[in-house]
Amino acid sequence: MNVEEKTARSPRKPEWLKVQLPTGTGYRKVKGLIEEHDLHTVCESAACPNRGECWSSGTATFMILGNICTRSCGFCNVVTGKPTELDLDEPRRVADAVRLMDLKYAVITSVNRDELKDGGAAVWAETIRLVREQNPNTKIEVLIPDFCSNWDALQTVIDAKPDVLNHNTETVPRLYLQVRPQGKFTRSMELLARAKAQGMVTKSGIMVGLGETNEEVIEVMKEWKKVNVDLLTLGQYMQPTLNHLPVARWVTPEEFKFFYDEGIKMGFENVFSGPLVRSSYHAGEQSEKLMK
Repeated sequence: MNVEEKTARSPRKPEWLKVQLPTGTGYRKVKGLIEEHDLHTVCESAACPNRGECWSSGTATFMILGNICTRSCGFCNVVTGKPTELDLDEPRRVADAVRLMDLKYAVITSVNRDELKDGGAAVWAETIRLVREQNPNTKIEVLIPDFCSNWDALQTVIDAKPDVLNHNTETVPRLYLQVRPQGKFTRSMELLARAKAQGMVTKSGIMVGLGETNEEVIEVMKEWKKVNVDLLTLGQYMQPTLNHLPVARWVTPEEFKFFYDEGIKMGFENVFSGPLVRSSYHAGEQSEKLMK
């Protein structure tokens, strides 16, 4: 990313992207629990526009393995750097928070920890185990990194038996070097294929508005279909700071409806497609049919 790109401003947001400021009793309760248990959420770290809606309804997406990521994706607001420690008590605190929030559906994600031999897979497995131990009726969705093709690490997560395994593709292959420089599109497809081969409910998503064409989005959807992904999310990229990639275009609600229609035609179990859709947006609702 050159200097001009890093400081470029996105075009003015259209009317359909207006969101309400976070407020209310539910919001304050969730915020308090997160602070009390010294937890991280992708809601805050990634500056999610739906934070107010989700926290007000008593849901949050927990982020484990700390809050410093070893990768430098051009779109992501999570801090990049060298993690200083591995908090082995974090899984317990996440499980406690899920219990106190009385969540029927918990979504857990993480930063990338490429400096760890297993990419943090053991902590992933322990978090899933403890959440399930304390909350036996709670469904668990995990949004995992690619583990740098360490398939033994992936197996550690699969063996912990989350209910839904999500791994985001993030963008179209042509833009990977710019958007996700340490990632590989083929690696992400292989991860999803390996998870599906073991019977997992799989999920993936991309952001649009980074410079891709609608035709390229459809091609990614076809690639997901080849590896039998069940659930899709497509949402609008929003530039978190001037140090991140600018928005190339604001995708219209009509275009999001087109992506939805195409996904249903292709036979995906469920497609969430809209300007404010994010990976964990109404995740329990999206996977409800597959959980019965």
